[in-house]
Amino acid sequence: MPDLHVQKLLDGLRQARTEFLAAIGDVDPALRTAPGLVGGWSARELLAHLGYWSGHAAESLHRAELGELSAFGADELSVDERNEVVARVASQTDYATAAERERLAFEQFEARLATVNPDGLGERDADGDTLEEIIAFDGADHYREHTLDIRAWFDGAAAADDEADADDEADADEADADEADAD
Repeated sequence: MPDLHVQKLLDGLRQARTEFLAAIGDVDPALRTAPGLVGGWSARELLAHLGYWSGHAAESLHRAELGELSAFGADELSVDERNEVVARVASQTDYATAAERERLAFEQFEARLATVNPDGLGERDADGDTLEEIIAFDGADHYREHTLDIRAWFDGAAAADDEADADDEADADEADADEADAD
């Protein structure tokens, strides 16, 4: 049994994925490969996206086990470029295959997380992120973000990313206005 903190991370990850799967399961099967669920992505691309990042988290945990996390993470591709590659590959496959790949990546992530040494959660990768931050970014937080995106799609509202971008722009505009007032 993992220590209490790791168990909480595991429980949060499992719950977030369960909620995501329930939300994506509500998408009409005829629309699962149609673009537009989240930006230009279909449910298929979204599953592949989360599968990729679950795999990334599993690899981060593996590198931490080997004492190699500090050398992992720096990559020639940006996050957006990686996401584009994953979506392009996913668009060439069927929904069932994307779902199976996500399941396998999640199970690997979950298994590695269950055995993580809690003392190593503060270790940093080459990008400066702690192992615990990677677990959250790639795991529960990521599943929750895209669950909100799916719910927004059903409600006809802006996606979570769109709202965050709008909030960031509003904050930047406010900061610019404050700066102009100070001059």
